Amino acid sequence: MEHEIYISREKSGLGHNESAAYIKKAVNMALDAEGVDAPCIISVMLTDDEGIHYVNREFRAVDCPTDVLSFPMNELVPGEFDAELCERDMDTGAVVLGDMMISIPRCEAQGEEFGHGYKRELMYLTVHSVLHLLGYDHVDEAEMKAEMRKREKAIMGDK
Repeated sequence: MEHEIYISREKSGLGHNESAAYIKKAVNMALDAEGVDAPCIISVMLTDDEGIHYVNREFRAVDCPTDVLSFPMNELVPGEFDAELCERDMDTGAVVLGDMMISIPRCEAQGEEFGHGYKRELMYLTVHSVLHLLGYDHVDEAEMKAEMRKREKAIMGDK
């Protein structure tokens, strides 16, 4: 399945040369694992802590930076993707899943802190965000978070 994954940088120099390839691989892994059977469009903005802090404050009223933000275009039920319930691109008919924003400095720091490096952290944050675009959430710290972590682990495998 060919998905349209648009990656942009808020500022030049953000991310490693391979960042786009890692993000595309992670998006495809997550969509495949979730049984998404329609071409999708996702936009990804690579930013820094300042950029993600601004968006977090303005759109979520959370006055601090974070690692990743997700902005779903559809209200989906986790694990039950239905393309008929989704917004579509008028030209191509592809499902518009939404947008994500990743703080590259935070991703680099967390990859080092957790001991698994930049590539795995970037792929993990991307998978996490795709799951949000597909309806998963972790607003409660028990059942919903456990289900989301279970799906992330299954999708990431040993990547």
